[in-house]
Amino acid sequence: MTTHLELFADYHQIHVMDEHSDSDVGEAWTAQALFDALASAEGILAFSTVNNMDVVVAVDILGDEPEDDSADFDHVVEASVHVPSGRLTILGCSDYLPDAARFDVPAGWMRVRVSRSGLAVAAADPEGFAPEGIRLQIWPAPQQELRVITRWTRPTNGA
Repeated sequence: MTTHLELFADYHQIHVMDEHSDSDVGEAWTAQALFDALASAEGILAFSTVNNMDVVVAVDILGDEPEDDSADFDHVVEASVHVPSGRLTILGCSDYLPDAARFDVPAGWMRVRVSRSGLAVAAADPEGFAPEGIRLQIWPAPQQELRVITRWTRPTNGA
């Protein structure tokens, strides 16, 4: 079952975290994290968006790793997040945490796959209003390194 969230991607990012995490991803945004469009710190992941606006995020909480459909997306990256509370929170980086969407998950390590589409159109929109598609697939899995499955790079022609 898919849940759709409308979130404000302030500072071009969305956070996925244990509801009790007090980690900050500020220093995790290294040059490599920006290139991968995903930063991680203890108990929190932050993925970047093309525009600084409201975005719709489709969230699928799964029991097992999903099939690979990365060919349908522009950028696909996945990483692990520790959720010891068993409550995963998804929010824009400046959203009010008590109001954030929460999902019950098995306590422990979860894998998060971020699949994004429509990025070239969103990047080319001078007003920044072209939507991008964002899907999160989340399932229990042992901790693993960040993995970029499909990489999109913003065009350098000013878009």
